[in-house]
Amino acid sequence: MSALSDQQRAEKSSAAMLKDDQTTKAMGMTIEAVAPGMATLSMVVRKDHLNGHGSCHGGAIFTLADSAFAFACNSHNKVTVAQHCSVTFLAPGREGDRLTATAREVTLAGRSGIYDVTVSREDGVAIAEFRGLSRTIAGTHFEEPSA
Repeated sequence: MSALSDQQRAEKSSAAMLKDDQTTKAMGMTIEAVAPGMATLSMVVRKDHLNGHGSCHGGAIFTLADSAFAFACNSHNKVTVAQHCSVTFLAPGREGDRLTATAREVTLAGRSGIYDVTVSREDGVAIAEFRGLSRTIAGTHFEEPSA
């Protein structure tokens, strides 16, 4: 069997992760795209995502960004976890809005990575900017074929 391309590796890694990712599924998130060091996820803001002000809860927005970050940093078939994350909220999301989180790898050096995620509404307005720092630990998501 031949070795996988980087794109195939990213797709297989995301499928393996999603299989057991109960939070991503429960929040109604969809993986729109995945590539090496990149992932795009979306979700529609539901009533159970709203805070006391009637806007999308910051925790729901953070979770969407964090999931995109997770799929991006795990796209190399190396088990990778968050070591630090921060978010800046820029604008509200409302019930019915489709939010899209686009994660991209800024740098990957050894076991440490930096990823930026922008969360936007359908109208293109960025509602949050997220930065995640990752750390690769032992393990892979699937066994790779031999070259």
